[in-house]
Amino acid sequence: MKILVSIARWVVGILFIFSGFVKLNDPIGFSFKLEEYFSPSVLNLEFLAPFALVIALLLVVFEVVVGIMLLIGYLPRFTTWVLLLMILFFTFLTFYSAYFNKVTDCGCFGDAIPLTPWQSFYKDIILLVLILFLFFKREHITPYFAQASHRWIVFLSFMLCFLFAYYVLMHLPWLDFRAYKEGTNIQQAMTIPEGAQEAVYDYNWKFRVNGEEKIYTTNGSYPAVEGEFIEVETEMVKKGYEPPIHDFSIEKDGENFTSEILQEEKLLMIVAYSLNRSEPDGLEKLEKVIKKARSNGYRVIGLSASDEDLKGTMNRKYGLDLEWFFSDETALKTIIRSNPGLVKLQKGTILKKLHWNDAEDLKF
Repeated sequence: MKILVSIARWVVGILFIFSGFVKLNDPIGFSFKLEEYFSPSVLNLEFLAPFALVIALLLVVFEVVVGIMLLIGYLPRFTTWVLLLMILFFTFLTFYSAYFNKVTDCGCFGDAIPLTPWQSFYKDIILLVLILFLFFKREHITPYFAQASHRWIVFLSFMLCFLFAYYVLMHLPWLDFRAYKEGTNIQQAMTIPEGAQEAVYDYNWKFRVNGEEKIYTTNGSYPAVEGEFIEVETEMVKKGYEPPIHDFSIEKDGENFTSEILQEEKLLMIVAYSLNRSEPDGLEKLEKVIKKARSNGYRVIGLSASDEDLKGTMNRKYGLDLEWFFSDETALKTIIRSNPGLVKLQKGTILKKLHWNDAEDLKF
């Protein structure tokens, strides 16, 4: 029994620490996911949306620390109760997302390991079984290290987690698991390779035959049926290849400039997914950066999902001689976790990404 408890303890503890760390590495990304859960179409908890980042930080820090508490054997009764309550909440959330198809990626492991809602639910079911086992056999959770050191280990874990969170918030994620990481050529990442798997669909044809409605399924061809055609519905049975980047575009006045701009030898993109939510201190730093970039032969553009009036207002308010283009808000949030953020490119290849706090470090 002690061996089984030890195995379950290490599996659960390591998974909680890993899951918490990858989200702690990118708390802003996790806060975006929470905002998605809080939206009217999912849980309808819009009043929590303004606090998404704070909730995200508290959740991921606690997730890491409770995993450490389990591994060192600190307060087994308290720890197993917390684990049980957390996994019950996560299991409900993933089941709700999967069954009602509300959120396509739960964000359990951030961008490091994307999971479908059903995969996330099955993962949580396995964890629930292991945690229930630990809950009822917690007397076998023996402590590691001297018990007097446990409080210091937990305290130090909290402090290190918050320091790490502060660092990535003031700069950028330490590890970048997203499709727009440095070294990526955006155009190549948007290309579907020759011979890639295409999506497979079933076509469900509904006919009225002899007064009864019947459905005939084909792979696309019109069925040879004698009857009155009513409608046809398609159902994806196998997903096709999807390029890593599939939602990025640079547009203005309804015209697409993506290919043209990504051919620039020297390009600096100022990314601000929402100018209403941009940091004023960051916007104040842009004028100097733009002038320096242009003096070094760079083309400088702004990318935002905000409306044209707001773009003009921000240009006048902060003295920005900046040509703004439209891009999808979700894509811009994915490119860089800073609002505004700086992205330096060469012919579509991302050379450097910087938080506005590090604008002075941008080399031309």
